[in-house]
Amino acid sequence: MRDVNSPTGPGPVEDSTDLRANRSAPLRGEPGAVHVILGADRTRIVLSGEIDADLATDLHQATADAEHAGLPIEVDTHHVTFMDSSGVAFLARLATRSQHRVRLLRVPPTVRFLLEVTRIGELLDVIDDEDETQFEARGDGTLIS
Repeated sequence: MRDVNSPTGPGPVEDSTDLRANRSAPLRGEPGAVHVILGADRTRIVLSGEIDADLATDLHQATADAEHAGLPIEVDTHHVTFMDSSGVAFLARLATRSQHRVRLLRVPPTVRFLLEVTRIGELLDVIDDEDETQFEARGDGTLIS
């Protein structure tokens, strides 16, 4: 921005193209995160923030870690703010590879909508009961990622 009427000479003047660019710039949400926690009788994967293609490597690693543990898998999606096809593919991959039916915990409306539209929800158990979400990590505090 330049002020052409400034006594010290040309200063900042607002450029309308800059304003348009700033108004149309997408707002970045919370960066996504994936954590795998081993419990005594199941593996919990905690997803948070934006679950998108930026997390592809982490999502593949979480799948491998959960498969390696061989325990029932539950995915806590409570703090997911956005999910694209990468997240949906991750859930489908878990559901088709796990020996046990995968449970989704505390599913926000954004994720619930994707489950319905893609029909991936038919492959998973959605748990709404807070009592069912209790989890105790292994005594050694094993956090894989």
